[in-house]
Amino acid sequence: MISFIVRMKFRPEDRQRVADLLTALAAASRREPGCMTYIAHTIEGEPDTVLIYEQYRDEQALDAHRASKHFQTGAVAGLYQLMLDRQTENLCPVA
Repeated sequence: MISFIVRMKFRPEDRQRVADLLTALAAASRREPGCMTYIAHTIEGEPDTVLIYEQYRDEQALDAHRASKHFQTGAVAGLYQLMLDRQTENLCPVA
């Protein structure tokens, strides 16, 4: 299983647009056969910081996610164009 967290920062004036993009992207991503978990959050006290927790069955499932139309429109052409900063943390299972 592949798990990671994506942290993005946005401008306050983009808050509603970001929420709309995330809602659509999360719903479509969760329908992918290889997507195990896709949950978008904001940070308490930091409403313009988004944290997305994602899990995929394997590398092929992650590749399929990144190649999907909803990722290309919602993330690449949407969120990525609005974000001020982006960090990804790959997670390793402990047990």
